[in-house]
Amino acid sequence: MILKCAIIDDEPLAAELMSSYVRKTPFLKLTGAYNSASSAIRDIRQSPADLLFLDIQMPELSGVEFAKILPSETRVIFTTAFSQYAVEGYKVDAMDYLLKPVSYDDFLKAAKKALDWFTLKGKRQAYRQDRFLFVKSDYKLIKVSLDDILFVEGLKDYVRFYLKDGTKIMSLMNMKNLEDNLPKPEFMRTHRSYIAHMSKVEMVDRFRLVFGESYIPISDTYKDDIQAYIDQHTLM
Repeated sequence: MILKCAIIDDEPLAAELMSSYVRKTPFLKLTGAYNSASSAIRDIRQSPADLLFLDIQMPELSGVEFAKILPSETRVIFTTAFSQYAVEGYKVDAMDYLLKPVSYDDFLKAAKKALDWFTLKGKRQAYRQDRFLFVKSDYKLIKVSLDDILFVEGLKDYVRFYLKDGTKIMSLMNMKNLEDNLPKPEFMRTHRSYIAHMSKVEMVDRFRLVFGESYIPISDTYKDDIQAYIDQHTLM
């Protein structure tokens, strides 16, 4: 995956340094470098970048104010010489925060974080659109339709998929990674060891979700989220 990125910094030397970092990073493509937010508005609105390295303290329009009017698909990594601006960055959901002078090591770590985010986003979109995933099991890749999954159980380093036809598939997989990839709120965590396909729930029995003859628990950690989902689908 190649991420299109742009740089906005009112310090020409800082902008050139960041540009050189982008050029030496294989998964980044520089689409523009600007010395003010106002000069970048038209280009970024017409052709949104995936990732924007944005200085916070600039004349006319600050980086924080500019971040608020960016297209929703553009992610931001702030750069600044002043550490007190970190809180402002998180208020606009910045992906990361780099303190000047920025080293290439710190730049690369932030860029890789963005790459991981976009990669995960792409997987989520594919799962939602195609409605299936491939699961590794016994040296094979097994195609599993999302519509066939009742629930998933976490077992240390493994997960077990329970399918509507009674099939159980064991796979070496991280439970948190699976949860992050499955579409929400269609799939919801109910317990540290369980993820439920909510549309397949046949009955809610106090602190359990029932799927035919099987059931899974609802823990205190997740009960409010599960209750909110149930309330949305309850006719009073």
